[in-house]
Amino acid sequence: MSKKILVSGAGIAGPALAYWLGRHGFDVTVVELAPGPREGGQAVDFRGDTHLGVLERMGVLDRLRGIATGGSPMRFVDGNGAGLLHLPADFAGGDLEVLRGDLARALHEHSLPYATYVFGDTITSLTETADGVRATFRHGAPADFDLVIGADGLHSHVRRLAFGPEKDYVTHLGHYAATWSLPNYRGMDPGEGSVGYNAPGRLASMGADHRDPGRAGAFFVFASPELSYDRHDTRRHKELITEAFAGLGWDVPLLLGTLEAAPEVYFDSISRADVDAWSTPSGRVALVGDAACGATIGGMGTGTGIVAAYILAGELGRTPDDQRAALARYENLTRGYAQGCQKGGDRTGRFLAPGTAWGLRLRNGLLSRPWILNRMLEEGKKVTNTIALPDYLGGLRVTGR
Repeated sequence: MSKKILVSGAGIAGPALAYWLGRHGFDVTVVELAPGPREGGQAVDFRGDTHLGVLERMGVLDRLRGIATGGSPMRFVDGNGAGLLHLPADFAGGDLEVLRGDLARALHEHSLPYATYVFGDTITSLTETADGVRATFRHGAPADFDLVIGADGLHSHVRRLAFGPEKDYVTHLGHYAATWSLPNYRGMDPGEGSVGYNAPGRLASMGADHRDPGRAGAFFVFASPELSYDRHDTRRHKELITEAFAGLGWDVPLLLGTLEAAPEVYFDSISRADVDAWSTPSGRVALVGDAACGATIGGMGTGTGIVAAYILAGELGRTPDDQRAALARYENLTRGYAQGCQKGGDRTGRFLAPGTAWGLRLRNGLLSRPWILNRMLEEGKKVTNTIALPDYLGGLRVTGR
């Protein structure tokens, strides 16, 4: 009888983990609060041979290349729209850039033969027993599992239930970010990437939607001490964004004017998650991806999460009857790599929205020099290639498609 594993979260790391766990012969259930695979979201990127190697081993690399955006250049302008800085597509888009919603859908569909998905539900409690973990759900009946894995992001519900409150593990990095969809009133082409305007401590930008050129996406970042608000209160999110950007020039008033009609707004702090141990002492509950070691933006969390999912499933497949040893090997192999990638998130807010006029001039001046830009691109690739991928393919128990 195969071991039963519950994965919380059907974003990116969750479906990747479900695929590999299923291929190793485990009985996998994925529970996700959203009613289906999450649509929308910003573009995410993969960099270097390690990221691309895992995608190739999964058998999804060609599909993702077929739906890739081609990269997203970034252009910064002054209040009159005059250009200040241009960053090429590979600066933000790496070797392969895909819209987050397209990636989530592709991974979900690829993992469907190997896992059962339950959408519209969430875990309400986890109780360790002599034989495993009993999970209760908001809607479904309680069930017993040999292992529960939180792949549910920076604000992980599993981490809160099994490890402790979020404040013990998540550090605010001094900025907030927001995105929403709006009409493409500028008539921008998706190939143009984004155009943005800075004031000290603030960035307002927009870019055409790659799937619907009649639509565009706004991306705002602002510096702020940690705020107290309900993460699910969209009305309050809109108020905070409007307050932070009141009185700015360029297209900011027009962009803020589209907020009222936006049905969905992503709003979150730019933060970092650090967990001392990625599994409980019993080896019954574990974390993967941003839930264990992630950053909101700039920490290469998408690629890192997929690499970590591959290694976690592979180590469990090596010793399915000794979860504690498998989880220890997984963390030992992955922690240093994840932390190295995560460091980029510490600088993201300061890079996108420098806090002073002098800081803005310095960023624009330095990155206008090709040799500095190329050096940063090379350093980014080096970080993603600092792990040697173990070969677990010979131990797969379930035939792939």
